[in-house]
Amino acid sequence: MKTLVLLSGGMDSVTALYWAARETEVAGCVSFDYGSKHNAKEIPMAAWHAQQLGVRHDVIRLDFMDQLFASDLLKSGGDIPDGHYEEQSMKRTVVPFRNGIMLSIACGLAESQDAGGVVIAAHSGDHAIYPDCREPFMQSMASAMTFGTYAQVELLRPFIAQDKAGIAKLGAAYGVDFAHTWSCYKGGDIHCGTCGTCVERREAFQDAGVPDPTEYLDHGPLPARP
Repeated sequence: MKTLVLLSGGMDSVTALYWAARETEVAGCVSFDYGSKHNAKEIPMAAWHAQQLGVRHDVIRLDFMDQLFASDLLKSGGDIPDGHYEEQSMKRTVVPFRNGIMLSIACGLAESQDAGGVVIAAHSGDHAIYPDCREPFMQSMASAMTFGTYAQVELLRPFIAQDKAGIAKLGAAYGVDFAHTWSCYKGGDIHCGTCGTCVERREAFQDAGVPDPTEYLDHGPLPARP
């Protein structure tokens, strides 16, 4: 099957790209520049991995999200909260229906590129905070994509029952260069080490027993899970 990979440039989506390259024929990958504070750090990472694998990489601008949507993840929003990624404060980083919007576009792009599947790296660690990463939502989107296209495009979610530590282990087995991935929602020069996504990244490498190549501003103790 030919597939299109949603590629943000984070460690999950990059690992999904390498999974897809092994398990499918990758027609291309797509990143979305929707005005998040860290888009400028993530997208070059996505481009780097696409180049390493020699696959097409498209970047689609979704300026309306930053202009109209309410989320602290966006440049138009407030400060990114620190703490554990399952804390209720992390709901401030939810971008309303982000995956629904991006999957709809990716589905049309996949059919236009003669790809029969779209790959997304949603995983079990996302479920606590992000409703559009949970399996009931993914099942509904999968049905809409299949029934809404002549190609009956499938939604592939290889990590939906996997945690981030498992993804780190798998990526390491694939030889993924995690130094060329980005997680920090604050989008500074280096990872802050204290926001929810940095905490999740640090915890994943630690639990997986995989060396963490990331430079952090803060290497203090990880916060406890709520």
